[in-house]
Amino acid sequence: MLTYPEIDPIIFSIGPLAVRWYGLMYVLGFVGAWLLARKRSQQSWSIVKPEQVDDLIFYGMLGVILGGRLGYAFFYGWEYWLQDPLYVFKITQGGMSFHGGLIGVMVALWLYGHRVLGTGMFQVTDFVAPLVPVGLGTGRIGNFINGELWGKPTDLPWAFNINGVGLHPSQLYEALFEGLALFLILWIFSARQRPHMAISAMFLLCYGVMRFCIEFVRVPDADFGYLALGWVTMGQVLTAPMILFGAAILFLAYRNDRTQEATA
Repeated sequence: MLTYPEIDPIIFSIGPLAVRWYGLMYVLGFVGAWLLARKRSQQSWSIVKPEQVDDLIFYGMLGVILGGRLGYAFFYGWEYWLQDPLYVFKITQGGMSFHGGLIGVMVALWLYGHRVLGTGMFQVTDFVAPLVPVGLGTGRIGNFINGELWGKPTDLPWAFNINGVGLHPSQLYEALFEGLALFLILWIFSARQRPHMAISAMFLLCYGVMRFCIEFVRVPDADFGYLALGWVTMGQVLTAPMILFGAAILFLAYRNDRTQEATA
């Protein structure tokens, strides 16, 4: 059993201003996405040019932050939000929702594609999808530093001793699979031009499967518990549609591509 290092979540503070590791992880995620976007924008088939990357990341940041916080308040803190309309702004009392952030990013990228590129949402999400796992990975490392989102009790040798109980480090599982592994899959898959919507679909499918499986070792949200069958969590309920949509869109992407080739 491993010993949790008990990292202070605050790096340093100046008066009332505190710089936290969790916030730094978000910054690192955005910086990593920006660097990778610059690299992808240099490909001959890229719809996003190098000079347009800064605006793209700005739109994405707004989508992640606003969508993630609103999604958390709606999916996991609805009762608190009803009691206190300002709850959504009290970030220190709650977290961020991936599914809310995903919706926020999709809306932001739709606006970016419409206003800046004059194109549809999927053309932009195909470009952005391989960048997202960087932020997912750093965000989960931030959860680990904060000592939150621990998994279920286990006696596995890599369990962490938390108050005398060995727990799955589910944050690190997600950083490894939804961060590193998903990044490698999407980066290799997108190394050459793919059918329209295929990269976006691959992201939805792979992330959905990884998150659905990891939910089995995560502790369900205290306000919801298990929703059905003694094992279904809110995370799985929100993730299952991603798997279905991802598989359906991937099928349609390649079917339409074959149809276009046959027509040509």
